[in-house]
Amino acid sequence: MASAGTARQPRGGAPRPVRICALALFVLSAAACAPAERKESAGVRFEPARFSDLRGWADDNHRAALVTFLKSCRWLLRHGTGRFGRAADWRAVCREARASTGRAPDARRFFERNFVPVRVTAGDGNPDGLVTGYFEPQLRGSRKRDTRYSVPLYKRPPELITVDLSRFRNDLKGRRVAGLAVNGALKPYHDRASIDGGALDNRGLELVWVDSAIDAFFLQIQGSGQVRLRDGTVMRLGYAGFNGQPYTAIGRALIRNGAIPAEKMSMQAIRRWLKANPKAGRKLMHTNRSYVFFRQLSGPGPVGTAGVALTPGRSVAVDRHRIPLGMPLWLETTLPGGRAEPFRRLVVSQDTGGAISGAVRADIFWGAGPRAAEIAGHMKSSGRYWLLRPRFSIPSG
Repeated sequence: MASAGTARQPRGGAPRPVRICALALFVLSAAACAPAERKESAGVRFEPARFSDLRGWADDNHRAALVTFLKSCRWLLRHGTGRFGRAADWRAVCREARASTGRAPDARRFFERNFVPVRVTAGDGNPDGLVTGYFEPQLRGSRKRDTRYSVPLYKRPPELITVDLSRFRNDLKGRRVAGLAVNGALKPYHDRASIDGGALDNRGLELVWVDSAIDAFFLQIQGSGQVRLRDGTVMRLGYAGFNGQPYTAIGRALIRNGAIPAEKMSMQAIRRWLKANPKAGRKLMHTNRSYVFFRQLSGPGPVGTAGVALTPGRSVAVDRHRIPLGMPLWLETTLPGGRAEPFRRLVVSQDTGGAISGAVRADIFWGAGPRAAEIAGHMKSSGRYWLLRPRFSIPSG
């Protein structure tokens, strides 16, 4: 789910399209576990493990995982992973990855030759965390406003200023604020209620018009999506910025006032309540003052924080302050539903999100369409994972 909100600020250079966890930002608090300080990295431990510890490892589609990992080489060769290697250290691994994508046995051998699994736990040693899901919404829209298509999706206003706080303090890496410069000071920008009330009208900032305020709200939660236009063509939209206002999870309010029981909370339940209570729903959506702006994308997508197109079922969002971007992770959790079907798969950390906080915290990208929305909207499972640490990062001796 990024995604958007207070966590979806562009990361240097041109804004990249990103997303937010679908359910977590509606319902959950931002912290999945309480971090404890530790020398190697605050709130996270990496404990030695073996491939034999990974249940189902031999049965996974390693070629699909390798194709997804290979996309991350673009990020790794530019940024590296901090404690797990500089950009230059990844050259040989990425070169071998390109040569190993032909057959599944070669792909599995690639991972076993180049990586060693380490179990990830919170600072207090707890290996269990929260796993949620997100997807790419599909809306109906028009480039021109009419009685049906009357809800605007806006481009980023030119006067909106985003400040990279890491330029001022190293411990604020990845943190940004946004607002409006007034008399030499940064002031809060228009909030959701003001924008819905017409604060940006008649400025030519409308990118496209859609037929549902609820769908537009959910699109902002995800941070990217598709709009099918009248002629059947599809416009892909990505995140271009946010207004700097605080994010409020409306699901918590619905649980608190008894509108939806906690055990029945899901994205689908929230949507049903909003449709059944249009006046109260509009007021509730306005309590989330954060507002997201979009830009039109070309090519494959959506694109995650690591700057690569996300792969359904293989790309995950993580807390990048604890888990580096671009890294392969062995994830074990369960799918939503009565049978609690096991999900054991090699995934790659290619995104981040506002509700993705904690050492053992993952948000799985499920793609687009009804099936993806169904899984993502209901997914709230316990899980654990192992990071595949590159062998070149292990001290000799």
